[in-house]
Amino acid sequence: MDKINSDSRLFNIETQIILTQTDTTVGFLSQNESKLQTIKARNSTKPFIVVYKNFTFMKEHGKRVPNSQKNRVRRSHKTTFIVKNTAFRIAQDRVDSSVLRSLKWNFSTSANEAGKHFDRNFCEQKADIIVENKSSLHEGVSSFLYKINSRKIKRLR
Repeated sequence: MDKINSDSRLFNIETQIILTQTDTTVGFLSQNESKLQTIKARNSTKPFIVVYKNFTFMKEHGKRVPNSQKNRVRRSHKTTFIVKNTAFRIAQDRVDSSVLRSLKWNFSTSANEAGKHFDRNFCEQKADIIVENKSSLHEGVSSFLYKINSRKIKRLR
């Protein structure tokens, strides 16, 4: 089910805040980083995770992974990687939504107030588009977090 909180039929999907069940937990997705920072009341120096639809789109976006780590990144599930201080994750859409299929990448953050747990009312007020399937929205475990380079890998979360 897609729900759009917009009066206009002519909105730009890239600037909208999307509330959806991600591959790990409930999340806000958007290509507009400043809107996400405002919602989360987050410091502008703290970057967001970039979620790519697949490895090919990540490469098109100009991100490089060390050759020794490419297979690990391709085969990973529910895992976020940091390469040269840039955090990213590759997550295929599991929700059958035309809105999410059209986007190749998004900034991602958990759908909650800073330091708090998932609150559906807060999230629905802040989201422009709500994408939900029959299993509803539920808070899950966050992704694994690894910092990688060409020689080593370090688990951070």
